[in-house]
Amino acid sequence: MVIRVVNPTSPGRRGMSLSDFSEITHDKPEKSLLAPLNKKGGRNNQGRITVRHKGGGHSKNYRIIDFKRDKFDVKGIVKTIEYDPNRNARIALIQYVDGDKRYILSPLGIKPGDTIMSGAGSEIKIGNALPLKSIPLGTMVHNVELQPGRGGQMGRTAGAQIQVLAKEGNTCTLRLPSGEARMVNINCMATIGQLGNLDSKNVSIGKAGRKRWMGIKPTVRGVAMNPIDHPHGGGEGKSPIGGQPQTPWGKPAMGYKTRRGNKASDKYIVKRRNK
Repeated sequence: MVIRVVNPTSPGRRGMSLSDFSEITHDKPEKSLLAPLNKKGGRNNQGRITVRHKGGGHSKNYRIIDFKRDKFDVKGIVKTIEYDPNRNARIALIQYVDGDKRYILSPLGIKPGDTIMSGAGSEIKIGNALPLKSIPLGTMVHNVELQPGRGGQMGRTAGAQIQVLAKEGNTCTLRLPSGEARMVNINCMATIGQLGNLDSKNVSIGKAGRKRWMGIKPTVRGVAMNPIDHPHGGGEGKSPIGGQPQTPWGKPAMGYKTRRGNKASDKYIVKRRNK
């Protein structure tokens, strides 16, 4: 992926950058792998806003991605590399020799015409999916399962790579992109290689309207509000917060524990990402 900086033909274009989409080989998605995606506007099933600053945005369909990679021992051919509006990684359309078509997350270096396969006996090659017990130590992987058969949950963002550090008994120790080291079951599936579209984090949005296309609405600072609207509000001119930072509902915003109870998975974390 190459970042393209546009000419400053307007204030909104000044400082804006775009992906050049040079790796995209097809602009129309596979219709059989599309699903409707209705907008929620940050609301839950009771109609209450649980995530603020969401709403609007361009209409889009969901692409059904094969996170499980459970088509074992069947050869697949990469047909296209496509754009997915629902994630920052690219997706690849795979056509298997039995005629089945599936989307997978597109690893770095994969291109149309390449062959991929899933299963314990697969070759250690970019795009192939194997259980962790069959992957050599030091290998970089992505789309890793937390529980066997559940589908990949870790390492799914653009540029993500997870390193296989050690194996002992029924567990495999992985180093995640955050720096956390954790153990997972040795039978969990993982895909070889690093995910593509590495420069996605370096793209500059450039203007407020482009953020609205993504369905993200503006956030107003608490100190810019009136006292009735926010604990930080009020005062003559620019004023300090006064006291500790708080949410709009008066809960402490820094250092306040909001996690409930003990997580059963804590025992699998070898090294935390925070110091």
